[in-house]
Amino acid sequence: MTTKNEVLLEGLVLGEPEWSHENHGAQFYRVYLQVPRLSGQMDLLPVLLPGGLAAQAAEGRLLRLRGQLRSFNNRSGVGSRLVLTVYAQELQPGLDEPQNQITLSGALCKSPIFRRTPLGRSICDLMLAVPRRYGRADYLPVIAWGQLAVKASRLHVGDSLALEGRVQSRTYHKTLESGETEERTAYEVSMMRLLDPEELERDA
Repeated sequence: MTTKNEVLLEGLVLGEPEWSHENHGAQFYRVYLQVPRLSGQMDLLPVLLPGGLAAQAAEGRLLRLRGQLRSFNNRSGVGSRLVLTVYAQELQPGLDEPQNQITLSGALCKSPIFRRTPLGRSICDLMLAVPRRYGRADYLPVIAWGQLAVKASRLHVGDSLALEGRVQSRTYHKTLESGETEERTAYEVSMMRLLDPEELERDA
């Protein structure tokens, strides 16, 4: 099965890039990209930049980014256990045409969780494993709505899944052991369309 993990974003850089970490001698920086939705609401998405691209990501600059959605496990005990970030592979000046597109294919690694909202709308939560080089994989949460949710709910662990969608951010309140609540941000892929995995293989 051909696996795919392609992200296209265009949005506004918020803040200056901050040093994130070093890996095998390479420096990486983190910045946030503000991407508007059609509704006017904003997604605030974390972006990881290789050192050579960081200088292009100045605060207030409109950028078009191509890359991949990556995950890693946060073992610090603070915040979400699964941390998502967009890994930038290519940056260009923005065209003043907001973009938020992702194409993914991989295998389902958890059973779908299907539910309905208080207003009766269908939702399905999925976890997609997308293989990466060197035997690694990215574990990416996906949410589907309506008829897509109904179709996705019929999938089983190990089934292949290919989709188009967008990367979104949402805030929620986490109740701590102390009883206090803390506002946190979660990131996920909102599925817009199911794709035929065989079609992706032909296009690869």
